Amino acid sequence: MIRYSWSGLTEGPVLVLGNSLGTTSAMWDRQVPALGEHFRLLRYEHRGHGGSVAPPGPYTVDELGADVLALLDVLGLERVSYCGLSLGGMVGMWLAATAPERVDRLALCCTTAKFDSAQPWLDRAAAVREHGTASIAEQVVARWFTPERVDLAPEFTAMLAGTEDEAYASCCEALAELDFTQLVSGIRAPTLVLVGDRDPATPPTHGRALAEAIPGARLARLPAAHLATVQAAEQATALLVDHFTSVRRQVLGDAHVDRALAATDEFTADFQEFIGRYAWGDIWTRPGLDRRTRSCITLAMLATLCHEEELAMHVRAALRVGLSREEIKEVLLQVAVYAGVPAANRAFRVAQQVLSTQDE
Repeated sequence: MIRYSWSGLTEGPVLVLGNSLGTTSAMWDRQVPALGEHFRLLRYEHRGHGGSVAPPGPYTVDELGADVLALLDVLGLERVSYCGLSLGGMVGMWLAATAPERVDRLALCCTTAKFDSAQPWLDRAAAVREHGTASIAEQVVARWFTPERVDLAPEFTAMLAGTEDEAYASCCEALAELDFTQLVSGIRAPTLVLVGDRDPATPPTHGRALAEAIPGARLARLPAAHLATVQAAEQATALLVDHFTSVRRQVLGDAHVDRALAATDEFTADFQEFIGRYAWGDIWTRPGLDRRTRSCITLAMLATLCHEEELAMHVRAALRVGLSREEIKEVLLQVAVYAGVPAANRAFRVAQQVLSTQDE
């Protein structure tokens, strides 16, 4: 069993945090306060890291992912969100692609689906087996931060040096054979890809390739090297909180929200801020009704008022929050009785157009 710990909320939705190779769950300390206001945070340690048992190698990333899936089973967690950096991100790819029903939302930080060459990882594994992780710690950590932030290096050099030698080497071998280039196209969880714009380990081109391969994924750049969530902690935390907590994104979808924000100018900025704060921040987040019920009410009101563009948007949202086509039909039949057949007729036409596109 891998070692794990809880922080943040004592009940509510779960966000799993996956570490990079050679670090412990302490690498997320800078994100825990903000994310912990919204989630139960489950932090785990890879094999041979942070006190986790290290079975004999070699390892594969699939096996490291299976470790996390087994942990979710033991803890009785049917569905979680997941955020991982580097090796932790690769584990997240595996989970989201092979067990899509278990992953709600996904963030992949400074990671890749495949390295350009396996040989550097094989060479590092050999060096660690001969001389230990401490022998390569300073050299490796120097790639994790830009020169102006060398003050961060001692903390992480100690983490890497404390990783079990054989486990670290076996993880290196797992990275050497990694190839998720086909796997990631099967990810369906809404995904945020973060890249460090000066990352020599997983360069921005790798993150861009991930964002292009994963349907609907968003890409964001941070002014940092490989451990971007540490070096650019404030910016990274803001992006992660928005991705995992934005009700507007969860109901309407990332693509719609991104289009709305991209079209915002000086004239419309106040209106967009008002919508985000009032509708999605104050009303849709209230605990009195679940999202399915709010969606039904919204459909009925928009149909009654013949707001066809908004109705189309919320038919798509209704499917996203879990309403079935049958339930959408029943809402519109209710409109026919209490708001009139002409209004329902227009609403059925709009809904039918939207639903037909979902079949394409």
